[in-house]
Amino acid sequence: MDERVMKKCIGQPVPEWDLAHRLSINRSAGPTIQDFGSTFSVTSTYMDVIEPSFLEKQWFVTGTVLAFLCIGIGPYIYFLTHADPAPAFWMFIFNCIAILPVVLFGTIVWKLGRGLFFGLLHRPIRFHREARKLYAIRARRFFAKPGEGDVVWEAPWTEDSIFCLHREVTSFGTIFHIRHYTVDDHGNVTRVFSIGREWTGRLQVEMALAQWNYWRLYMNDGPNGLPKPMLFHTQHETLRESFLFSMYSFGMRAPVVVRLFMMPLILVFTVMRTLANKTCRAPVWPDAIKRISAVASDDPYAEPRPGTPVGWGDTVLAQQRGEYPNDPKARVNGWSGEADGREYALAWLENPHSKMAHSAVQG
Repeated sequence: MDERVMKKCIGQPVPEWDLAHRLSINRSAGPTIQDFGSTFSVTSTYMDVIEPSFLEKQWFVTGTVLAFLCIGIGPYIYFLTHADPAPAFWMFIFNCIAILPVVLFGTIVWKLGRGLFFGLLHRPIRFHREARKLYAIRARRFFAKPGEGDVVWEAPWTEDSIFCLHREVTSFGTIFHIRHYTVDDHGNVTRVFSIGREWTGRLQVEMALAQWNYWRLYMNDGPNGLPKPMLFHTQHETLRESFLFSMYSFGMRAPVVVRLFMMPLILVFTVMRTLANKTCRAPVWPDAIKRISAVASDDPYAEPRPGTPVGWGDTVLAQQRGEYPNDPKARVNGWSGEADGREYALAWLENPHSKMAHSAVQG
């Protein structure tokens, strides 16, 4: 879910629940290592991953367009109520009623539309092993100086950094993100961004912890031995990919009858996502980050490479042909906690401090 519709915490302390569910860069968070569709590319030096709104863009684009159309309710009311003369008091009331939808839906358009139209196609987050930092592209810079690139936030990869599992209660249920908080000297939040995708409900927390293990293993030990990502997301989205993003947003394993029933909405989502993409451009890294992210031509871990499927469509077809692993995962070496990842995750949700101490022996 796009973080712009969530509760804001800038200028406030980090939520207590988030602090209680901090994630360590030195301790494993469960027995499983797995990616769940969060990866753009991997090299020996860095890994580029998505942020949550990338997968749900079509929902917010559609909502923004609908809100923009609803602004027209205001002028319609105005012309309808001014067709015939009325006392000044009633004209004032009618004007207020006409202004209300303009303000209400205009605010929604402003809040949701920024960055979706005339922004960036995607906002990658770079796990940089050599710099021991995360670089997160946050916004398009329209008047950048040569070499300046887009707006980038940095987060150090240290045990003192506040990485955590964030919980958000929404009208769609409880969702979880992996987040990073930057705080000032008083412990108040100055910057916050979420990493990867979102997970819905307590039963998917196991997946979130496995994803954190995936990034932790990469940053600490490198790509050697890392299982393949679920897929490599394309950075050059086609109409087919926009359609698949829209279809899979109703569930990766949704029954055919559900997909057929939702097809009109899926097609609307596809058009809206494509429309937004046409107004956006690819992100531009600052030259300083480009220089430290140079990839050797013979890097044995650079992916995707020629022959590697990219995007939903090509990856599914490659899996059906047996050319790309289906559900690739690995186990944490030396894990001595609960063997079942879901059992561990549910227990960790209830008593995170006990579980962190218990897993401290893991590398």
